Amino acid sequence: MIKVGFIVNPYAGMGGAVGLKGTDGRIKEAIARGAVRESPAKAIRFLSGLTRKDLLFFTAGGEMGEDELKSAKISYTCQYHPDNSQSDQNTSISTTAADTIEACKKFLQNNCDIIIFCGGDGTARDVYSCTGAKTLILGIPTGVKIYSGVFATSPESAAKLLSQWNGYSYTDGEVMDVDEEDYRKGNLNTRLFGYAKIPSSSIPCQSCKQISCGDDRRATEEIASFITEIMRDDTLYLLGAGSTTGAIAERLGISHTLLGVDAVYRGRVVGSDLNERQILSLLDHYGKVKIIISPIGAQGFILGRGNQQISHHVLARTGIDALIVVATEAKLKNTKSLYIDTGNQAMNEACGDTIQVICGYRMAIRAKLNKEIILSECGPGG
Repeated sequence: MIKVGFIVNPYAGMGGAVGLKGTDGRIKEAIARGAVRESPAKAIRFLSGLTRKDLLFFTAGGEMGEDELKSAKISYTCQYHPDNSQSDQNTSISTTAADTIEACKKFLQNNCDIIIFCGGDGTARDVYSCTGAKTLILGIPTGVKIYSGVFATSPESAAKLLSQWNGYSYTDGEVMDVDEEDYRKGNLNTRLFGYAKIPSSSIPCQSCKQISCGDDRRATEEIASFITEIMRDDTLYLLGAGSTTGAIAERLGISHTLLGVDAVYRGRVVGSDLNERQILSLLDHYGKVKIIISPIGAQGFILGRGNQQISHHVLARTGIDALIVVATEAKLKNTKSLYIDTGNQAMNEACGDTIQVICGYRMAIRAKLNKEIILSECGPGG
């Protein structure tokens, strides 16, 4: 039997759609903004996808794992119960990072072979602070910031990975520490927290995010030149996060939220650092909309990592055809696969098998999602 410590951060990811760029110290604000919990549902997706029968689960009480295991009808042993006497009844906050750490300590006392957690980089950091490089870990991506290399690409891929794992093979994955307060200000300050052991199988985990280097500058400027040429006065443009979209804003002579979503109309910023609700409100007033976004370097996520504001609710209003994806060829060469995770499987499938990526002036790469990329040329219409 493989002993699995299973833990859920029930608040992970709540800050994404509401524009908080994370929930560290901001759970109450996220709830006040109308954020909903997505982590429990993703945990159940993972559990429901498991096919092997030799897993012995240890977990924490209530919404930290027990509820999800019950829902998936998987037997378990509850090793830790959070102290709900410290909960905030006004905002339904009942668990903290300290509970994650205490639960992990219990798992280690029971000699768990692997600890699987649902969360983001903050949760990965908390788990790793207990395990170090001694015990294997695996993350199910449910947070806003997911730059570490210890996460599966989706709950389903995590289930496949664990189902195929031989029980002992492992590789190393980076645990990245992101300063969330700086992140909210538009500054991406990361440092390597450590190298964790993660299970190795034919199903790969995501890569650690790569930061673009100066060599990409010329290609980025060519992309910006082309995009600004084809922008139309009758269309609202949503500019996603990143330096590539930032170059477009710079060419337009406007401000840009490096790690957020801005709205531009007729060369003027009409919305800055928007959340999902604000984007949907803008869509009530503009008939034509385009969404300009860039994949995360090395990881390859076009949607679902750091830009949850552009949700499946937004895409249902704009249509998939509204997406304009931009990235340099150098970034794409260092990116094994492209992914879209809108939070809705039907919407993901509606994106099709390929997507066009603008990679230079009048140049595009027709990229297969999760498959090889094929070079092509695009005309002035984008």
